Amino acid sequence: MRISTTIAVDLAKNVFQVAVSHHPGKVAKTHRLSRKKFLPFFAEHKPAIVLLEACGMAHYWGRELGQLGHQVLLLPPADVKPYVRRNKTDRADAKGLLEAHRNEEIHPVPVKSVAQQTLTALHRMRSAWVGDRTARINTVRGILRELGLTVPVGAHHVVPEVWALIEDADSTIADPLRLALGEACLEIRDFEKRIKAVECQLRAMAASMPVVQRLMTIPGIGLVTATALVAFVGGVLRFPTSRKFSSFLGLTPKENSSGQKRRLGRISKRGDVYLRTLLVHGARTVLVAAKRSKHPDRLRAWALKVQQHRGMNKATVALANKITRIAWAVWRDGSKYESQAVA
Repeated sequence: MRISTTIAVDLAKNVFQVAVSHHPGKVAKTHRLSRKKFLPFFAEHKPAIVLLEACGMAHYWGRELGQLGHQVLLLPPADVKPYVRRNKTDRADAKGLLEAHRNEEIHPVPVKSVAQQTLTALHRMRSAWVGDRTARINTVRGILRELGLTVPVGAHHVVPEVWALIEDADSTIADPLRLALGEACLEIRDFEKRIKAVECQLRAMAASMPVVQRLMTIPGIGLVTATALVAFVGGVLRFPTSRKFSSFLGLTPKENSSGQKRRLGRISKRGDVYLRTLLVHGARTVLVAAKRSKHPDRLRAWALKVQQHRGMNKATVALANKITRIAWAVWRDGSKYESQAVA
């Protein structure tokens, strides 16, 4: 059955702007629907292509509209914005969705399942608690440094050292400050318990996901990175090549070419910052461990060679790019990663 009707929806909390188009570039009807009338409107409408911006509630509404027989496409907001002409209104946003849909270079975002959104939410909560823990640690370090007291490098040293200073009656910490520092240490421990609890939930969910188990066989990809890839990326088959996947994560260089001159610069840093951070940190761990290994495998030997010629930071990003491409191949083929010895 060929679908000839396209419906663009500008999502909001309570009021939804709908633009119906039967011919490309022309809006036939517009509707302004409340939240209660939104689903009944689509339930009575014949199957159509529904365009939504990939924002907060888009995945939920995408699943609901898909169950009603509609074909839902989520378009990236950054790609839709250039098509909004003049002033920003709900009608202009809906019209911009219709115009952006005509551009074949704009690829839709897959609608996430409930399991994917659950994984995403767990990662968001864990990331927030890690940030709060880091903030508390930095605050405690700064306060003690102003008093002439230093804590050894490493987050695991902070709480034991601070408790020892609090319990030491001869330390230079004033009595009113001891109570506040003790509360900060309790907060740090509380954040650590929450982080461990989320990781236990991620581990339990990963046990029933074969793709996560396969991704964890790749050097530099552990439980957190593997589940994050599945949660935020969804399916890897929408990327035709490994370079497209790496470019999606912002690990490929920017290009400023003209004529016969090709100029490649720094990495683009596009895509999800959280995923790219996890991959770079994992690559750095692999590279540091490779320096201590007496017999590194082919991947680690290549990374060490790049590090000798380009430096630590560039080698780390290059290795993260390589790990991303390996993850694409493992994900696509459904096989585990097998290390290869140096010839």
